[in-house]
Amino acid sequence: MVEVVLLGAAQFPLMSDPRDAFGDGRTLADEAYRALKSDIMRCVRPPGERLRIEKLRAIYKIGPTPLREALQRLGADRLVVTEGNRGFAVAPLDPDEFRDLNTARIAVEKSALRLSITNGGVDWESGVVAAAYIMAREDKALADRGGPVPDSWERANASFHAALVAACGSKWLLWMRAHLHDLCERYRRSAVSQSAGGRPLLEEHRELAAAALDRNADAVCDLTERHYSRTAQIFEQKVRS
Repeated sequence: MVEVVLLGAAQFPLMSDPRDAFGDGRTLADEAYRALKSDIMRCVRPPGERLRIEKLRAIYKIGPTPLREALQRLGADRLVVTEGNRGFAVAPLDPDEFRDLNTARIAVEKSALRLSITNGGVDWESGVVAAAYIMAREDKALADRGGPVPDSWERANASFHAALVAACGSKWLLWMRAHLHDLCERYRRSAVSQSAGGRPLLEEHRELAAAALDRNADAVCDLTERHYSRTAQIFEQKVRS
C-alpha cells in the first residue's frame, strides 16, 4: 500500500537547491510534496485555498523551486489545480468527482478482494483479525467522541481495508487501489466527520471482516460496495443540503 506520511508543516532548512538535501535519496521537493499532501488531505490546507509560493515558503521553510515542483506533482494527483496566471489552489471537493472515484475504486477493490480471499492463507487471516481489532477500537472511540476524524482512525481504516486485499498477489491492482484510496481521503474524512456517532461504522467493518474470514467473496464485495457508496451518499447529502 502507498503510505501517506503525516508530516504537517514540517520544518526544513531554507534552501534553493532541491537536490538530495537529506543524504538518503530524498529531496526537498519530495519533502514539500509529502508535507503539502498531508495538509491537503487533513484540510489544514482547505479546498479552494490559494497556494502562494511565498506563503508556503514561510510555512514549510522550503525554497520556491522545490515547492513549485511539489505543486506540479500534486496537480498530477488532482489535489491541486492551476488558476491561470493566479498560480495554484487546493482542488475543490466535488460530489460528482467523488461518485466517479468511488465507481473506479469499487471495481478495483472487488477484483483485489476476490483474489485475496482465494489466495489468502493463515498469515492473511491473522492480518485481517489484527486490523479488525484496531479498527473496532477506533470506531468505538470515534462514535463516543464524534467530531472531526482523527489521524488514528484514518490510519486504522486504511490498514483494515489494505489487510483485506493484502493477499491478492497483483502489484498493479494494489497500486491502483492505494492511489484511489488516497484520492478519496479528503472526501472520506469529510463524510465520516459528518456522520460520526450516527453511522454504524463498527458494525459495517465487523461484517466485512467476518465475511472475509468466512471466505465469502460475494458477500465481501457486496458489503464493500455498500460501505463505500454510503460514504459517497453522506458526502453528497452534506454538500447539497
